[in-house]
Amino acid sequence: MEELLVSWLKEYGYIILFIWSILEGELGLIMGGILVHTGDMNFFMTVFIAGLGGFTGDQIYFYIGRFNKGYIQRKLHKQRLKFAIAHLLLKKYGWPIIFVQRYLYGLRTAIPMSIGITKYSAKKFAIINLLSAWVWAAITVTPAYFFGEQLLEAIAVAKAHWYFALPIAGLLIWGITAYFQKLEAHFLHKRRLRNK
Repeated sequence: MEELLVSWLKEYGYIILFIWSILEGELGLIMGGILVHTGDMNFFMTVFIAGLGGFTGDQIYFYIGRFNKGYIQRKLHKQRLKFAIAHLLLKKYGWPIIFVQRYLYGLRTAIPMSIGITKYSAKKFAIINLLSAWVWAAITVTPAYFFGEQLLEAIAVAKAHWYFALPIAGLLIWGITAYFQKLEAHFLHKRRLRNK
């Protein structure tokens, strides 16, 4: 199974990277960087394709917001806190929030959707989003390319000692989630103070 996955990555790497970048991103980009390190993919093509994938994903979310405002308000009411934070960030920081939104864990889909709901220029969003996606791809692929050997060693160790790797990965995910929940609560508290 593992050999089949590796052969697929080598043969269809750019297609897989594009689709993965639309759906999620970082893990696919790290794998892309490792494949660049091993010589199975080209650095510039990897960054270009990954950036296009990230751009496409955010454009989809933007247009979901633009053409489905009523549906979002009805169906995603549990996410309204995230949408409120996204609106607050857009109001406060303007276009730079589009540039950095893909680094804001937990808000990556809410920000493009909430910008789509507003009357923000679709053309301006697309240009900033494309530049941001290419920068994001370069920032993520480059370290994986340079430290490919160390990453491959870490993967081998994690595979051999999965019983240690799983709890460590779980703690890391929990820590990141807790941090961004705290950040979300901070923004909501500031919003409440402002509305008093």
